[in-house]
Amino acid sequence: MIQNHFQVCAGIRFVLLHVICQDFDRTVKLSDQRIAWILQSSRGRSSMSPPAQPQKSPSPSQPSGKGEVSDLKLQLRQLAGSRAPGTDDAKRELFKKVISYMTVGIDVSSLFSEMVMCSATSDTVLKKMCYLYVGNYAKGNPDLALLTINFLQKDCRDEDPMIRGLALRSLCSLRVANLVEYLVGPMGSGLKDNNGYVRTVATIGVLKLYHISSTTCIDADFPSMLKDLMLNDPDAQVVANCLSALQEIWSLEASTSEEASREREALLSKPVIYYLLNRIKDFSEWAQCLVLDLVVKYIPSDSNEIFDIMNLLEDRLQHANGAVVLATIKVFLHLTLSMTDVHQQVYERIKAPLLTLVSSGSQELSYAVLCHLHLLVMRAPILFSSDYKHFYCQYNEPFYVKKLKLEMLTAVANESNTYEIVTELCEYAANVDVPIARESIRAVGKIALQQYDVNAIVDRLLQFLEMDKDHVTAETLVLVKDLLRKYPQWSHDCIAVVGNISSKNVQEPKAKAALIWMLGEYSQDISDAPYILESLVENWEDEHSAEVRLHLLTAVLKCFLRRPPETQKALGAALAAGLADSHQDVHDRALFYYRLLQYNVNVTERVVDPPKQAVSVFADTQSSEIKDRIFDEFNSLSVVYQKPSYMFTDKEHRGPFEFSEELGSLSVGVESAHNVIPAQRVDANDNDLLLSTSEKEENKGPSSNGSSYNAPVYDGSISLTVSQTQTETPYSSPALPTQASQSTLAIDDLLGLGLPAAPSPVPPPLKLNVRAALDPNTFQRKWGQLPVSLTQECSINPQGIAALTTPQVLIRHMQGHSIHCIASGGQAPNFKFFFFAQKAEEPAGFFLVECVINTSSSKAQIKVKADDQSTSQVFSDLFQSALSKFGKL
Repeated sequence: MIQNHFQVCAGIRFVLLHVICQDFDRTVKLSDQRIAWILQSSRGRSSMSPPAQPQKSPSPSQPSGKGEVSDLKLQLRQLAGSRAPGTDDAKRELFKKVISYMTVGIDVSSLFSEMVMCSATSDTVLKKMCYLYVGNYAKGNPDLALLTINFLQKDCRDEDPMIRGLALRSLCSLRVANLVEYLVGPMGSGLKDNNGYVRTVATIGVLKLYHISSTTCIDADFPSMLKDLMLNDPDAQVVANCLSALQEIWSLEASTSEEASREREALLSKPVIYYLLNRIKDFSEWAQCLVLDLVVKYIPSDSNEIFDIMNLLEDRLQHANGAVVLATIKVFLHLTLSMTDVHQQVYERIKAPLLTLVSSGSQELSYAVLCHLHLLVMRAPILFSSDYKHFYCQYNEPFYVKKLKLEMLTAVANESNTYEIVTELCEYAANVDVPIARESIRAVGKIALQQYDVNAIVDRLLQFLEMDKDHVTAETLVLVKDLLRKYPQWSHDCIAVVGNISSKNVQEPKAKAALIWMLGEYSQDISDAPYILESLVENWEDEHSAEVRLHLLTAVLKCFLRRPPETQKALGAALAAGLADSHQDVHDRALFYYRLLQYNVNVTERVVDPPKQAVSVFADTQSSEIKDRIFDEFNSLSVVYQKPSYMFTDKEHRGPFEFSEELGSLSVGVESAHNVIPAQRVDANDNDLLLSTSEKEENKGPSSNGSSYNAPVYDGSISLTVSQTQTETPYSSPALPTQASQSTLAIDDLLGLGLPAAPSPVPPPLKLNVRAALDPNTFQRKWGQLPVSLTQECSINPQGIAALTTPQVLIRHMQGHSIHCIASGGQAPNFKFFFFAQKAEEPAGFFLVECVINTSSSKAQIKVKADDQSTSQVFSDLFQSALSKFGKL
């Protein structure tokens, strides 16, 4: 019985154990399936869905699946000490995955130690990937970088020169200052290595070591070793690397060491230059350019030496690389500057290589070479006059290439080739490409101004006016105006054609200004000139260009002086409109003409319409000094930009003052009614509006002239009162007060300017909200949307200049006048502020102000934008009044 009981219990235990084992096997199988799925999904080859898991947000540092980097770490650790067959292939797959994650910005620095442990292999590909990983993360993990020293130093002694070079390059790329002591030994061995590749890497490694620790590099005497290698090494690439490293090291050391200065000068000695020139054919293209740049600085002792150098470099002009050809040309040009005849022969010699480079290669390369050819053509156009056909435009060339060619065609034109060049340019004028058509017409005009076959060119230009194309007509009118200024004898033929052009068909400001100039200048020859000018005056308000309005004022006055009865009404309307104009120049010119007329008509004629003299020479946009500077910087970006390097590298020559670079970021904050809250720093990328000084938008609204007098309001009725005129004229001739008053009445009556009228009502005073508030984002949005209402310049009193030591001083003062600051910045002598104010009881009535103050000139530039532009002038007066009180309280 007992025995049966034990047998039953044993059977039960066996069944239970069997069930447990089955459950365990099933669990293990499920786990294996899960692991297999994770590995497959990481390789992008999963074909089945994973088991359902709770949804969790993925970690930003891991590519996919929870623990992916941890799995990589585990697998790398398992393979670290393995020597089984196929281990290197498994490592390659894992290394590729790590490098790919690193490339896309995923942080895999936690695998540093495992990657180092797996580097113990003879596989070159694995070592390259390991070196790449180590070089990327060593600087950010200086403590872990110490783990790499042993295997890198070991690899520096490897039998394979490729491994030695790669290890030395990686060792120099660690960029960890605490590990420089470990670089000295391998570096010295690398400089003496039998293999050229290792020496090449070691020479650049010396330069890296110098930038990490210059003292260590100099104390180890590496520059002297580089000098020996440069003069004795059989490998041309090693020589080039030594030259590049020594130039940089000795240039940096020359400011503190006389020996380094002497060594730098020794590079320009005759033995070194001749040694490099004799080996120049062995160098790569980059190395040849490096040597040629050094030769440019060399000063030969006599003409024989110059010819020797040129003979050595003669075959470099036929090199396939454009950089080598340009560098050689620069040597030839600079060596022969003092030899006029030889210098001219150099121009003849270099034409063929340059023209060959222009016609071969990409459009970008052609443009770069063409810029250098353009510089030479502008310096010696007569030498290229016979090659003008090379500068004809091809249909498939981009605009920037065609534009340069047109400029060169203009420069090389002379008596012998003008007809062919102008004929070619006239074909371009009908081009569907409008910019090219414009440039070609300008080129024809420039050739005409050079006094080459003017008769035929004038006929061609007048034919352009019959093409009935707006852009052609516009450009031609501008050129005809210039031709008439230089060749007044052609006025009869030109005016006969120009008089038939309707001003309504000319919309471009420069073209319309040119047409108006001709209408005024030759009004006695154009029968309809007074009536055309009168129609233009009637549409004064529709003309947005100040240049056109200025020309219109002058043209109407000239026409009045020659044909008074027909132009009397137009002149009165023009003066009234000009005096009411919001543009300061237009207002001032109208007021000047009005005062001249009221003083003496004969004086007016002598001032406004004196006998004209032909313009002999039109001014060049570039001075000869700038052109010489560009020529000195041949084979550089200066030639492409067509300006000396200091104009685009030095901050003080970059053009207008830039607050974003000189003053840093402005401070931004929202002030309360009583206290100024400390401002927050705003980066340029976050708020470009508050960091820029020049707004590249046109003044879309009316602007004040900022003068001491106020222009009368022009309401279209052509009325200007005597009392207003006298108010506008605070100064008059003290000797003739009665005569001036009488002449004022006479001129007003003659021009139909009307009788005294009732003064306009005074607008109510502007009240501002003391507790106005505006956040920076809303300010920036409104600033970008609103047009400029007015722009003014005002003076600041000496007390205010003395008190303006920091922006906060003025901010508190303006806040007392209900004008709040949204941003400020700068330091003496330049300060910049952005203010805002709000109308009382009008939530939408905001005023935005940009105020730039220069304490050196005691001037403030004010730009106002407003929701209600009709009150901009009133607010500006209030703002200037508050500004004028600064420092006096």
